[in-house]
Amino acid sequence: MPREVREVVFVDGVRTPFGKAGGMYAETRADDLVIRCMRELLKRNPNLPPEKVEEVAIAATTQIGDQGLTLGRTAALLSGLPKTTPGYSVDRMCAGAMTAVTNVAGGIAMGAYDIAIAGGVEHMGRHPMGEGVDPNPRILAEKLVDPSALVMGSTAENLHDRLPHITKERADAYGLNSQIKTAKAYADGKIQPDLVPVAIRSAELGWGLATVDEAPRQTSLEKLATLKTPFRPHGRVTAGNAAGLNDGATAAILADEATARELGLPVAMRMVSYAFVGVEPEIMGYGPVPATEKALKKAGLTIDDIGLFELNEAFAVQVLAFLDHYGIADDDPRVNPWGGAIAIGHPLASSAIRLMTQLARQFAERPDVRYGINAMCIGIGMGGTVIWENPYWEGAAK
Repeated sequence: MPREVREVVFVDGVRTPFGKAGGMYAETRADDLVIRCMRELLKRNPNLPPEKVEEVAIAATTQIGDQGLTLGRTAALLSGLPKTTPGYSVDRMCAGAMTAVTNVAGGIAMGAYDIAIAGGVEHMGRHPMGEGVDPNPRILAEKLVDPSALVMGSTAENLHDRLPHITKERADAYGLNSQIKTAKAYADGKIQPDLVPVAIRSAELGWGLATVDEAPRQTSLEKLATLKTPFRPHGRVTAGNAAGLNDGATAAILADEATARELGLPVAMRMVSYAFVGVEPEIMGYGPVPATEKALKKAGLTIDDIGLFELNEAFAVQVLAFLDHYGIADDDPRVNPWGGAIAIGHPLASSAIRLMTQLARQFAERPDVRYGINAMCIGIGMGGTVIWENPYWEGAAK
């Protein structure tokens, strides 16, 4: 018999402050970062009995050491969930947490379980991307991809080549604006509610507490113009118009809407559709464009229906390519209103839930907006998009 597909909702999400690789989390375990997030979720939602969490999916790109060993299961045990709670690990590079969310959403929609936790962690200081991997040499020998496809910064340079109207100057201006918007969001108290303080230790300074992101900085177009282009001589990608190497973790509660309301849990967003699409690996950053087209088609929506965009800023050129495709201005106030990864950081597999959590908070402030999008490019040539509906939308009552 055909089953009724249930509504999946985003209940709550948190994250650690994001650190620079080798920075404030240099002596902190990767798994402890995501466990800290999971414990905070349970603390913040006392109406959720731990035994009601029936699945845990945790993403990590480099699944080795303290990011390995079926992290979803071990993190569940260490966060205080019952031994009956199963868990597993996810890897879709930058979209790891996005995939963890969509995976558990599928299980909830089908009725396999009612409530799950999805999360992601990346300790790039301890586990650089690619550590311990052994790519099959046939990928290059059989010319399936250009060698540049395996270096994310080089794929951003390739995207600049394909879209020469996206200049370095324009990318720098976008990067500067990300820093400015993030600084304002911090000043306005927009980001702090989602941050989980983390106890940290330094051999030099002793114990401390991480309470804010480590990467944001003050800069100017003049300073950005002087930065090196590490992926190509006289290139266009710099540390000022790309996300850095970062450490951090995120976690979120997803639930069947009826169950969430029965337990008195918040309903922050309602999932509408999602899509993952492959593109030429050499221009990985273009992935969000076809992924968004597919997600919009599945939802029966157009880009004009979207009132808020939380786009991952792996590289400025990637976001600008998306905006140009849809005819959206670089400074459109709907796009990353609180800044993005160029300022905040991008700990690979954890980033998507940061985007979701920020979108959820913006929904609560914007009842005039019905739909919002999270989108990101993904290594080895993919894009991912999730479309959400605002439960506070004022039109629902009309």
